Formats: sequence, structure tokens, C-alpha cells
Amino acid sequence: MQNDNTSFIRKFTYKLYGGLNMSWPAVIAFAAGSAVLTSVFLIVPVFRDTSFERMGVYFEAWFFLAIIIMANCKAPVESALKTFVFFLISQPLIYLIQVPFSAMGWSLFGYYKTWFIWTLLTLPMAFAGWYITKRNWLSVLILAPVLAFLGITAYQSGAHCIRHFPYLLVTTVFCLLQIILYLITFMPRIRKLAGTAAVVIAVLIFALRNHPADINSSVFLPEDTVLSDSAVVVMNDDRDVQITIESTGEDSMIHIRSDRFGDTDFSIKDGDNEYLYTARVYEDKSGHTQIQIDERGA
Repeated sequence: MQNDNTSFIRKFTYKLYGGLNMSWPAVIAFAAGSAVLTSVFLIVPVFRDTSFERMGVYFEAWFFLAIIIMANCKAPVESALKTFVFFLISQPLIYLIQVPFSAMGWSLFGYYKTWFIWTLLTLPMAFAGWYITKRNWLSVLILAPVLAFLGITAYQSGAHCIRHFPYLLVTTVFCLLQIILYLITFMPRIRKLAGTAAVVIAVLIFALRNHPADINSSVFLPEDTVLSDSAVVVMNDDRDVQITIESTGEDSMIHIRSDRFGDTDFSIKDGDNEYLYTARVYEDKSGHTQIQIDERGA
């Protein structure tokens, strides 16, 4: 006989993942509400450098929301379309709400490109993701990458929390609770062991192979510098840092790939013009990787 706590957990998980009315109006409202909440976390100063601000930058919260949608659809095509529309509405709306409050104004949408690519990828991902509702070995295979991602994020944020307590404590607990929730809901009996193993193996591999930093991001140049198509980056032979031109014209951006924190000097030659910069890559107390581009004298 099951105790009351077990019965409550089972009722809660089956309601959350299969018992909600995920109609089209509900999906649209869900997307708009998620966008507004995320924008509040990004705009209101009290949330700066907290786990809540991460919702606008990282994936852990969006996995949680996407799986709720997928698990409450009746078929894989419905799951793909509704998850896609959810992201198609929520992500640009987050940027739109921020525009009046950001010094970057409409240029803020330069960062939306990455999220748009992920939005397109939700079509095949959510189609396959719907099959977690079968609660069998297929659920283990589909959820394994998600569990691995959450396990690595919990490991990273947990280590950061130890160094800068209590920063990222909420992120650590949130990721661990998601792992437990998915194991309980979609992986009954022996399959829980396989799901747990996926998390443990992913964290061990990450811990053994992880670089001090893993930065792969695009940033605008200071002073609204406008580059032409002939612009090239010139830098010392630094294997840990790679800087390239991401885009030219009014929205000129550079792309930085780095395996370490620290400062890197580089220049951009554009015809007769030469721009001298220092790229500073560092981790703030909330666990965000920050990239700061400063001009330097000749």
C-alpha cells in the first residue's frame, strides 16, 4: 500500500505531465507569460546577478517549460508545432519588452539570432521529445541528453555556489529537482538507474575534460563601430582565444571563442583604419560569463 506522500507525488506528476489542457490559447498565454516573467528578471535590478536572471540567458528553465508542453500534447506533430510556436512567441517578445529599458535599444535583437536557431530546432526535438510520455526505454534515450545537461549545470552552479555562496544556489537546486522529477515521472522501476547513470557519466566526463572556461559568444564593438566587409582581425598567436568578425555594417559584431578567462589584446584593420581593443573575459558572482571589449591606445 502506497503512503500519502507517494500518492501525492504521483498525482502531481501525472497532472503536470499529461493532465493539463495544452490548447492553442493556453500555449500562446504560456509563451506570453513566460516572456513577461523572464523580462522582469532581466530588467528589474533586484534580480541582477541572481539565478533568476539566468532564465534569459541559459536553457535550464526552458527545458522545464518545453517538457510541460510536450507531455501535455496528444501526438508528436502537435508537440512539435506547439513547442515551436511557444518559442517563436516567447523569445522575440523577451527582447521586445527589454528594448525601452536597454541602452542598446533595437540593437538588442542582434542577440536573438542564436535563440531563433534553437527555435527552429525545437520542431524535430519536440517531435521526438513527445515519446517520453511512453515511459519506457525510449524515454531514457530521449531524456538522457537533457538529464546530462541538467547534471552538468547542477555541477557547475553547485561548484560556483561553494566558491561564492549563496550565488546560484537556486539554479543548483532547480536543476537537481528537475532531474529527480523526470526520473520519477518518465522512468519507472529499473529505468531510473539508466537515467541516473546518464547524469553521473556526463558529470564525470565534463569534470575530467572541462576547460577553466568555455566561451563561445558574439558581442558588439564599443562606440558603435561600423565595419566594412574588408575588415580583418589581427591578434597574437593565442590558441586559447579566437576572435573573428561576426557581422559588418550597422550591427558590426565580433565572435569570441575562448578556453580561458583573462585579457586578450587584438586589433581590427579595416582599410586605412585600425581599431585597437582588449577583450576581457571573466565570470561574475552569479556564474555568468561576461565579455567586455575596451578600446586601448595606440
